[in-house]
Amino acid sequence: MNSAATPLSRRRLLKQSFAFSAATLLGGRGVRFVNAAEAPADDHHLMMIGDWGWTDSKAQSAVAAGMQRYVSDLKLKPDAMLLLGDNFYGEFKGGTNCPRWKTQFEDMYPASVFPGPCYALLGNHDYDDEPKTKLAAQLGYAKARPGTRWTMPAKWYAFDFPNVNPLVKFIVLDSNYKNRLEQLTAAEKAEQNAWFATEIAKPRTAPYLVVMAHHPLYTNGVHHDNQALITDWEPLLRKHKAHFYFAGHDHDMQHMEFDAHPTSFVVSGGGGARVRNIDSINHGPFAQGIYGFSHVQINKERIIVRHLDANRKQLHAMNKTPDGKVSLIA
Repeated sequence: MNSAATPLSRRRLLKQSFAFSAATLLGGRGVRFVNAAEAPADDHHLMMIGDWGWTDSKAQSAVAAGMQRYVSDLKLKPDAMLLLGDNFYGEFKGGTNCPRWKTQFEDMYPASVFPGPCYALLGNHDYDDEPKTKLAAQLGYAKARPGTRWTMPAKWYAFDFPNVNPLVKFIVLDSNYKNRLEQLTAAEKAEQNAWFATEIAKPRTAPYLVVMAHHPLYTNGVHHDNQALITDWEPLLRKHKAHFYFAGHDHDMQHMEFDAHPTSFVVSGGGGARVRNIDSINHGPFAQGIYGFSHVQINKERIIVRHLDANRKQLHAMNKTPDGKVSLIA
């Protein structure tokens, strides 16, 4: 992004939202839908968390319990989960047989509540701390455990959602660019970037395009904007009018908009790792250091993204249409 781009203020976003009908501005204060029957029948529901597999799982358990209560209150069976990296911090003894698979994934997010596939990507801590064991385990777990919901076919991949009559094309990337041992090599970075440029340019029938990776391009958090990713990926997001870029890494919840930019930048990093304070307010309209999860609600007319805390309180919500119009939900 060039330096002339400026954050889109909350006031301007709210002003922009007046162009939308009341029917578009779903959600209101708190939870609007009391049960699934009140939601449009063609809606699809995804739950999203990042930075969740902390070595002390107390906070992770609290967020997971809140997310379970939330979908139970709404009488939903989410179609899928999006796992935005830093899936497991610390030691990971046993690889695909590590007991943490059961305690911090299979049981923490039970199939009875979250029956759909869990699309996962790699964060920096998925390379660190016994990286060979942990990295190989995450890439190999689905093959070692047939029937698991865990879905990570490669370090980078793409999928349509849903499989039939897709509404969203998802492109999943590995953003581990730093020159640390066992993170992406220069050859892998070049290979991924070439693949990304080809994949994002492919014709699609889905009305929405979403790119997701662990590290944000832009952030109000302590890690600051990632210039390497901005250089490599931002022009492609802009050129191909990606609707969203989802990320974690900063242990907080954010939503960022920029003037004349087609992409909404969303951070959902409150899944269980120790939260961090917001470092700046350069990018609006929302940022808060807090434990929580996100609800992505999709139909052909709009995508709603809600940030909620571990107690199911709605912190922030926004609405985006296929033609890129954004409005905030009060």
